[in-house]
Amino acid sequence: MTRNILIFGLLSGLVITSWMVYAASACYANPEFESNEVLGYAGMIAAFSFIFVGIKNHRDKHNQGIISFGKAFKTGFLIALVAATMYTVVWLIDYYVFIPEFIDKYTQHVLYEARLKGLTDSEVDLKAQEMAKFKEMYKNPLFIIVVTYLEVLPVGTIVALISALILKKKSKVSD
Repeated sequence: MTRNILIFGLLSGLVITSWMVYAASACYANPEFESNEVLGYAGMIAAFSFIFVGIKNHRDKHNQGIISFGKAFKTGFLIALVAATMYTVVWLIDYYVFIPEFIDKYTQHVLYEARLKGLTDSEVDLKAQEMAKFKEMYKNPLFIIVVTYLEVLPVGTIVALISALILKKKSKVSD
């Protein structure tokens, strides 16, 4: 089971980290620092499709076609955890080495968007204060790790849950 989790977790992690690096680069190339959340979540779903494949592989090749919901969910969650860990490590490297000014650019973008939405000057000032607090919290590597896991692990957990519901198979009872 461990080998299966590592293989499919690393494949999922490779897809999701490649997507993240591409998306971060695209944001930096765009003067408005625009991103596309729909494409971001689509990339996550594509990457986490390896959870389904990993559970099915484990069930069919190592469990004689039988797997409980609990075992399927555990396998899927661990695949998601490997991928999310890979994503978090790559983000830490990307942030600290290549784009340490990310929070400043992100703050500028958030305030620009707030003005576009027609927020009043006082509302924009409140948003700026929120972003200043976020920037301060982002100085703590533990905070960055938690926030980064929370970007992807919930999606992976949902995919693991759905996959486990679809792929669970009970043993055949013979008379």
